[in-house]
Amino acid sequence: MHKSGFVNIIGNPNVGKSTLMNALVGERLSIITAKAQTTRHRIMGIVSGDDFQIVYSDTPGILKPAYKLQESMMKFVDGALTDADIILYVTDTVEQSDRASRVLENIRHCGIPTIVVVNKIDLSNPASLDALVDKWHETLPEARIVPVSAREQFNIEGLFKTILDLLPEGPAFYPKDTLTDKTLRFFASEIIREKILRFYDKEIPYCCEIAIDSYKEEPEIDRIAATIFVARDSQKGILIGHKGEKLKRVGQAAREDMEQFLGKKVFLQLFVKVSDDWRNNERQLRRFGYETE
Repeated sequence: MHKSGFVNIIGNPNVGKSTLMNALVGERLSIITAKAQTTRHRIMGIVSGDDFQIVYSDTPGILKPAYKLQESMMKFVDGALTDADIILYVTDTVEQSDRASRVLENIRHCGIPTIVVVNKIDLSNPASLDALVDKWHETLPEARIVPVSAREQFNIEGLFKTILDLLPEGPAFYPKDTLTDKTLRFFASEIIREKILRFYDKEIPYCCEIAIDSYKEEPEIDRIAATIFVARDSQKGILIGHKGEKLKRVGQAAREDMEQFLGKKVFLQLFVKVSDDWRNNERQLRRFGYETE
C-alpha cells in the first residue's frame, strides 16, 4: 500500500509555520525571521519514503490585504483550502487574533481532514496547554489536535505519524529524490530577502523584492546576479548604507548561506533599483511570480 497526498500549512503570521515546515521536511526551505509576513509565496517541500510521499506547502500568513501584493499572497492561502488532502492549521500557545476567523469557517465546511498544530508548547505549561487543546476541540470539532515545538523538534515525529495516518492511498506525484518544486533561482532570491528581513527595521524589508538577473552554474562555483527592488528613492539609500556598507553585509551573509545551501562556492552581485510602488503594480507583481487576477 502506497500513500500520497498534499498537506497544506496555513495560519496567522508569527506562529512558526516556516519553522514547522522545515522541521517536517528536514531541510531549510522556508525562510525564518521574527518579523511577520516572512513567507510571500507558496513553498513546496516533498518528503518521500518507500511507501509514502508527502507534499507539504507553506503558505503566507493570514492577513487583511492592504495592497495588491498582499491580495496575491492571500490567493495562495485560499488555494490551499481547495487543493489539499490534509490541512495543517498552525497556531501557538500565545496567539490572540481573530484575523483567521474566515479561514477557520472555511475549514469547518471544506470537508478536508484537518490537523490543528499547537506550536511553541515549550513556552507553555500543562494546565494552559490542556485548556488550549479543549478550546480547539470546540472550535474545530472534526480536527485532530497535535501539540508540538517545531523549534525544539518536540513531537514532530508524532505529527508526522498523524499526517501519515490521514494520508490517502495513491501513487507518488514526484520522483523520489525530488525535494521541492522551486528552482535554485527562487531559493537564491529568498536567501537574499531573508537577510534584508534580518538586517533592516521598519518598512524596508516589506518594500523590497528580489529579481535574479542571471544564474550561471559552473563545476566549482555558481555566479549569481540579483537586483533588489524598492518602492522609493529614500529606501534605496537606506538599503545601500554609507559607502555601500549595509548592502555589502547583506551580500556577504547571503553568499555564505547560499554556499551552505548549495555545497559549493558562490559569487554574488547585488544591485538596487527603484520601482515606484511595485507592490500595487500588477505587471511587476507578475514578474516576481505573484498571481494578480
